[in-house]
Amino acid sequence: MAGVAEQATAREQDASEIVVTSVFKSYGAGPFAKEVVRDCSFTIESNKLTVMIGPSGCGKSTLIQLIAGFELPDSGSITMNAAPITGPGKDRLVLFQESALFPWMTTYDNIMYGPRARGEDTKESADLAEFLLTKVGLEAFRDKYPTQLSGGMQRRAELARAMINKPEVMILDEPFRGLDHMSKELMWEYYAKLYEEDRNTNFFVTTDIDEAIFLADRLLIMTNLPTSTRAVIEIDIPRPRTIEAVADSSRANEIKKEVMTLLHEEAMKSFSGGSKAAADFLDAYSKRVD
Repeated sequence: MAGVAEQATAREQDASEIVVTSVFKSYGAGPFAKEVVRDCSFTIESNKLTVMIGPSGCGKSTLIQLIAGFELPDSGSITMNAAPITGPGKDRLVLFQESALFPWMTTYDNIMYGPRARGEDTKESADLAEFLLTKVGLEAFRDKYPTQLSGGMQRRAELARAMINKPEVMILDEPFRGLDHMSKELMWEYYAKLYEEDRNTNFFVTTDIDEAIFLADRLLIMTNLPTSTRAVIEIDIPRPRTIEAVADSSRANEIKKEVMTLLHEEAMKSFSGGSKAAADFLDAYSKRVD
């Protein structure tokens, strides 16, 4: 995997491409140090939807913190447009698992929060907010508060609030995790449609195999803790995609079996060490196997 990252670094890097090369990250010191990321390398290619999947607790969220610039690696490098990432930047925006909508603001005001915080409360920003309200299907809910929106609507409002800031790279940390199964599948299709319209660089982290295969252009399979890149799979399923079409796709099922085998092997490593997250994964895995 390091060779892939080195090749990307050697050539001219696209503006919104992120290259992770031989990254290590630990927390604590001395005998209490815990290694979370070990010799990890991969590329988030420009104008693609890259999905990362791995066992729960393997270190995916730590990688998000490093790519966002909230933390720095102990060693190795993370670059964007061939320049080291040394801190947060408006070129990278993270959508976390937890809802970040302000409960005292309407949908419209939540979407306008970024421009207003930057002193850009202009007609252009207002027009873009109205456009995004329509794009995410919330124009009829512009004056509603978050508690008056369903979980799926809140996620759509958060997507619009992120999009108005025009980040070069959108980073999403299991954004649909708290939704019920039906709402989650609707959000997969909705989010995929938004991505297909703009084709911006997206980095999506999940523990859900079906979600990963449905959304991804390329899929990063991560190892057990401390995490590194186990495999990279190109998802050669035509777009646009629907839940029904992917469910009936023989290619999707082939990829799913391959991914499940790799993740099962990694979860078994955690399970042998007494990890509850691994045990939960194995229980879910056994229910999905035909």
